[in-house]
Amino acid sequence: MTAQPVAIPERDRRQALSWRLLPGVLLSVSGVLLYGFGTDLGGYGALAAALVTAAVIDRRLFKDLVLIAAGMIIISAVPLDSDISIGHMAQMGSALALAVLVPYAVSRWVYHDHAVRFPVNTGQRWSRAERLYLVFIVALGYAILPFYMISTGVYQNWPNVSEPDAMIRLFIGVNAVGIWDELFFVCTTFTLLRRHFPDWLANVLQAFVFSSFLWELGYHAWGPLLTYPFALLQGYTFKRTKSLTYVVSVHLLFDLVLFLVLVHAHNRQWLDFFVY
Repeated sequence: MTAQPVAIPERDRRQALSWRLLPGVLLSVSGVLLYGFGTDLGGYGALAAALVTAAVIDRRLFKDLVLIAAGMIIISAVPLDSDISIGHMAQMGSALALAVLVPYAVSRWVYHDHAVRFPVNTGQRWSRAERLYLVFIVALGYAILPFYMISTGVYQNWPNVSEPDAMIRLFIGVNAVGIWDELFFVCTTFTLLRRHFPDWLANVLQAFVFSSFLWELGYHAWGPLLTYPFALLQGYTFKRTKSLTYVVSVHLLFDLVLFLVLVHAHNRQWLDFFVY
């Protein structure tokens, strides 16, 4: 006999402690294995287990996890690193674009629920606190990134750029990945998980995948102690503002400091205004 999905009452659908947490945790574990440890067999196995258990427990959860899994599989199919050669940037950029477009297209035109959205023009002005937070993010990046990058040597995971064309490609690559992070991990993964879990739990789950992806990009050593809280803050900020424009602005300001630190770390006589 084929197992039938269990009907979940609407009032109970977003409870933290339920059997639906199992596939949610397995999804996060698959991200850690795929991107954090680079273990394809374990990662794909955990991802498959997440989908199978979701299909048995809750068909609606299964459908949404399929969208997230599709994006995760697409980005796992290409090398994820900081190589800024034009060929690699084109390959990685194409995969990242598909990882966002496929879940969006299926949600809108196959599921017809249009759950995945990218709210750019919200019509809401940023509050004074939100504008001050942008300044805080720049100050936080200035305080943390030079010490982290240089004291651990992880800046060497990014190419040594000293020529103008290489700097331009590094700048484009850092910013493009930053924008994509918000499109996939926040607007797609976090949004879909929020349909089934409390906001805080959905945020915890997506942050594991988010920070694991950044680990594979080069944020090694104690990087997860930096990237995991950042992922949580981005999810929380999106929940509060409901604005992709704002969370992208936060991310790009942080990444601007990252870019300047990388240039300085490889060329210590340049941009010599960091403290570490």
